[in-house]
Amino acid sequence: MKLLIVTGMSGSGKSSVMNVMEDLGFYCIDNIPPKLIPQFVNLCRKSETGIDRIAVAVDIRTGDMFTEIFYVWQTLKSKSDVEVKVLFIEAEDEILIQRYKETRRKHPLDEKFSGNMHDAIKYEREQLAQFREIADYYIDTTSYSTSQLKEAVRSIFLENTSDSMIIKVMSFGFKYGVSTESDLIFDVRCLPNPFYIESLRNHTGTEECVQKYVMNSEDSRKLFEKLTDLIDFLVPLYVKEGKSQLVISFGCTGGKHRSITFAELMAKYLTEQNYKVQKYHRDITKK
Repeated sequence: MKLLIVTGMSGSGKSSVMNVMEDLGFYCIDNIPPKLIPQFVNLCRKSETGIDRIAVAVDIRTGDMFTEIFYVWQTLKSKSDVEVKVLFIEAEDEILIQRYKETRRKHPLDEKFSGNMHDAIKYEREQLAQFREIADYYIDTTSYSTSQLKEAVRSIFLENTSDSMIIKVMSFGFKYGVSTESDLIFDVRCLPNPFYIESLRNHTGTEECVQKYVMNSEDSRKLFEKLTDLIDFLVPLYVKEGKSQLVISFGCTGGKHRSITFAELMAKYLTEQNYKVQKYHRDITKK
C-alpha cells in the first residue's frame, strides 16, 4: 500500500496536485481529518477493487484536528505494509495573497485573524513547519503556472517507479530571489559573465556558444570538477538516508547564462551516472 500525504500552504496549488494524482491512478480524497487516515487506509486495503495507491490532502482547513497529522504520520510510518510519503507545497507570501485576491476566495483562517492575510499566512507557516521538515517531496509554486505545477508533479511520480532518488537540477537568478526549494545552492556569480559580451547577451546557457564561453575559463573548469567530486560524495549519502528528491541549484545574477550552463552540465553529468534527473531553469524567460 502506497500513501501520499499532500499538504502545504493554502493557495499553493494542492487542488491541482490532487487532480494530477487522480490522473495518475491514485485514489484521492481531499480535506480528510488526520485521525481518519488510518481507517481510510484500512478500508482501501480491504477493498475488493484492489486500491493500493492513495493520495490524501490534509491542511489547516481541518482546524484544530490538523495538529494530529504528525502523530498519524509517525504511526503509519511504523507499519511495514504501508509506504508513506509526504509532498509539501508552498509559495511566497505575496504570491499567496495575490492568488486569493484573484480568485476572490477567503483564506481558511480569515475569520480567526479578522481578515488579516499576513497574520493568517504567518500562523499557517508556523503550524506547518514541522511537516515541511520531514517532507519527501517539496515544490515551491511561486513561479509556476498551473500547467508547470502539473508537469512537475507528473515528472516526480511518473518517473518514481522505484525507491531511487530523483535529482532536480535548476538554475535561478539572485536578482529574482534565492530558490527556496533547494537542498544545495551553488553561487556561480564569480565566473566570467557572458552578459557583457554583446554577441552572447541575448543567448542562454542552454546554447553551446554561451557554454563554451563560460567553460573556457580555467576557474569554471576547476569549479565544475570540484562540484562533481562533492556531488559524487553527497548523493549516495542522501540515497542511504532515504531521501526521495534532491534539489541542486545554481545561481547567477540574472539566471540566464552561468547558472544555466552549470545546471545543464551537471544534469548531463548526473544522467551519465544513471541518476533520474529533472532540469528546470526558473528565470530563463525573465527580462
